[in-house]
Amino acid sequence: MASSSTSPIHSFQYDVFLSFRGEDTRKNFVDHLYLALEQRKISTYKDDEKIEKGKRISEQLIRSIEDSKFYIIVFSKNYASSSWCLDELVKIMECHKTNERIAYPIFYDVEPTEVRHQTGAVEKAFAKHEKEESAEKWRDALKEAATLAGWELKNTVDGHEAKFIEKIIEDLLLKLPSNDLIIDDNLVGMETRINEVLSFLGVGFDDVRMVGIKGMGGCGKTTLARAAFNQIYSKFEGCSFLENVRENSCSVSLKSLQEQVLLNVVLNAHPITINIQGDKKRLMKQMSRTKVLVVLDDVDCVEQLEALAGKPNWFGKGSRIIITTRDEQVLLKHNVKLIYNVKLLSDEEAVCLFSRHAYGRDIPISEEHKGMLRKVLHYAEGLPLVIRVLGLNLGANYGANERGWKDTLEELKTIPLEETSKKLELSYSGLEKDYKEMFLDVVCLLKGETKDYAIEALKSCEDYAKLDLKVLERKSLITFYKNSMGYECVGMHDHIEEMGWNIVRRLHPDKPNQHSRLWIDDEIEYILANDLGTDATRCIQLRTKKLNPEIVMQGLRKMKQLRFLDVHVEKNIRANIFDRFPWNWKFNKFAPYFPNALQYLRWNNYPFRSLPRTFQADNLVSLEIAHGEIVQLWEGGERKVLNKLKFLDLYNSRLRTLDLRLTPNLEKLSLGGSNDLVELDMGAGCLKLKYVDISFSKLRSLDLRPAVNLELLVLKNCDELVELHMPSICLKLRSFNLSNANLGRIDLRHASNLEVLRIDGCVNLRSLTLLKSKLRTLEIGLTPNLERLDLQKSDNLEKLSMADTCEKLAYLDISHSKLRTLDIGLTPNLEHLDLQNCDNLEELPMVNSYKRLAYLDISHSKLRSADLRLTPNLKTLKLTNCSNLVELKAPAGYVKGLVYLSLTGCLRFSSFTYRSVDESDQDFKKHLRVAKFKKA
Repeated sequence: MASSSTSPIHSFQYDVFLSFRGEDTRKNFVDHLYLALEQRKISTYKDDEKIEKGKRISEQLIRSIEDSKFYIIVFSKNYASSSWCLDELVKIMECHKTNERIAYPIFYDVEPTEVRHQTGAVEKAFAKHEKEESAEKWRDALKEAATLAGWELKNTVDGHEAKFIEKIIEDLLLKLPSNDLIIDDNLVGMETRINEVLSFLGVGFDDVRMVGIKGMGGCGKTTLARAAFNQIYSKFEGCSFLENVRENSCSVSLKSLQEQVLLNVVLNAHPITINIQGDKKRLMKQMSRTKVLVVLDDVDCVEQLEALAGKPNWFGKGSRIIITTRDEQVLLKHNVKLIYNVKLLSDEEAVCLFSRHAYGRDIPISEEHKGMLRKVLHYAEGLPLVIRVLGLNLGANYGANERGWKDTLEELKTIPLEETSKKLELSYSGLEKDYKEMFLDVVCLLKGETKDYAIEALKSCEDYAKLDLKVLERKSLITFYKNSMGYECVGMHDHIEEMGWNIVRRLHPDKPNQHSRLWIDDEIEYILANDLGTDATRCIQLRTKKLNPEIVMQGLRKMKQLRFLDVHVEKNIRANIFDRFPWNWKFNKFAPYFPNALQYLRWNNYPFRSLPRTFQADNLVSLEIAHGEIVQLWEGGERKVLNKLKFLDLYNSRLRTLDLRLTPNLEKLSLGGSNDLVELDMGAGCLKLKYVDISFSKLRSLDLRPAVNLELLVLKNCDELVELHMPSICLKLRSFNLSNANLGRIDLRHASNLEVLRIDGCVNLRSLTLLKSKLRTLEIGLTPNLERLDLQKSDNLEKLSMADTCEKLAYLDISHSKLRTLDIGLTPNLEHLDLQNCDNLEELPMVNSYKRLAYLDISHSKLRSADLRLTPNLKTLKLTNCSNLVELKAPAGYVKGLVYLSLTGCLRFSSFTYRSVDESDQDFKKHLRVAKFKKA
């Protein structure tokens, strides 16, 4: 029997650890090297990219060094000036002495002899450490590292950095394990099949090669292609794995899929990052010069191949294109000559795979039991998918119970060999009733949707006692995958989908109007247009270009038990471009109708101005009418209490007012893009509201005080919003987007769990107060009127980006943060700067004049040097417990203006005379002196 798995070559978290002096190389050579490593899928640790939030950097660095296979040490002129770099180097050389790890030096702008003997620029950089306790071990580490084989920029490829970096990458790729794939222990016979595919691919030759992987559904084509992809992707300059081409080409155009491949392989980007129109020729030309690896999964027609892998000259030398398909003719028509026919599992492999999924391991099986098991697995036809499902269900339900096996064998004997979907139904049969209904909803209505949306829809359309999609995943009925936008989506194998469809249809195979769920557009259009609806129909999902929306509403009249309705009526492309919709009916032209049983209603491009008066909506949980003509919620302005409504999405509507006092259980409100909205009344309700998006509205004031459970708030581009009332306590608020709002003051002192805040473009913002938040980064964009910024005790804040100019900023408090550096930019009116207890603060560059700065507190920081030459009017200076402080730059006589000075605990500052005094001690003020100031 073929071996089922391979032992991993290594278990390191990172392929490469970069050690470098940031001031010398971070923004040039190291930045380019890091990008090149990541683009070639070489996992690389770089301290400003991979530090885990909330961890001390020293501990993280030690773990990351130990978790790396290779070390690249970039020796620059000032590398040896950093005790941080030297401690890194000592640890690296300790790890290098083991058999598993290797260090390589790069001599960027110094000679190897300078590093080895600490002469020249290295000697000058190291001079500051001569008296330190660790000096000797640092010298030894420098000497040892400089003797290793590495790369010297000056003597490699004539000093060209780009070619130099490419040379490093090529050398590393040769040293990285070629088979770094760790095969899932529950897969069987994969190693042999992977090696056979790799022999077809012949990576390393300069030809452009297309390889087909052919086999019936469920035989493991995608798994095999993914395994091969993972095995070799690091050998290519660009990669793209395009899943479900057959299915996706139905929902989006081939042009869109083509653009996705281009962006992946050329730019390593998501489709939203650029506008590809006009750039396609340039990208195609660039791809023709790029060595790429592309997988086109589940192709079923030659047109797809012509669009996505037209000719070999589309791709650069050495490129490889892998195509999976059920239809060999598709490959032959596209002149694909290398075709691998996936082998089904042998009897021994099938028994092994079954055992691993049934019992989690290989177990000894008696010959008698093994014979019975082979009979059961015979009905799986060697298909891994079917065997996995049988293992998960038979193992769990029957264990080694002989009677259970015999019953199952008799059941399988009644199923024809070709009807694979019926064999898979064993997994469905073992579900509880709620999960059976949930599975059928997912199959017919929610496949391909995001996981979050699917959960919201399921919560809306059924009172499930339990709602756990993982139960379906564990039964191999559904999978979760990341789409091109990075969202987690719900998927499933084609056989599983067909099995679910069959369950819904089989009672009335020729009468779709008797099916519980309708999802085939032609069937739905026929039923609605001919008034053939029945009470049997509970769910409808319709995508139509031709059906009149009036007919849709009229055709629903007999569907009294309809609980789920999802309609997307495409706009008439022949309509006047200035009309949002070709329809503009009023309800007096016909009798509109929505069944009162509806729990979930989604209608994109809703063409009517309101919901019909006859619709009571007593059971409605979710209402989503996006991009519609709706101007008021109910016909005639009627007011209805919607006690069950939890999710309300009227995105891009024409509403002017909305009263939320009638929706006491609302959890999610989306009114983004409703440009006409001028009034939103929450009253005292909305206690359960968690999500609010009112972006691009014309609201001038907004009162959110009742929404004490708010978690996400989006008010971007509300350029008329001048008054905002937040809850007195909003401890659950995690994200707040206020970009381009017109507010003058924002007080979030009680939003202690805030993680994301966007305030760029708030041109009238004068004061921002944010206490004890969980923000990690904050960008202060265009806020020219900002006067006060209070971020004290934001313990997780690691990065603050100030606008280039904040001319009115007078008060800035960022105490108790994790900032390592802070550039306060052009802030000529700054009077108060509090950075106390910023324990990681190492740099505070002051390059502009701060003549108004009177108060500066940098206590308990890691500053080594403080330059006060541009703060001539400072009155209070606190440097308490700055234990690393060794240099204070100030003009002669500067200290005479100080009222309060504290240098307590500055252990390396022993040459200074200092004393802390009370601000009111005027007698001492004129006598205060500090010795040995460095003269400007």
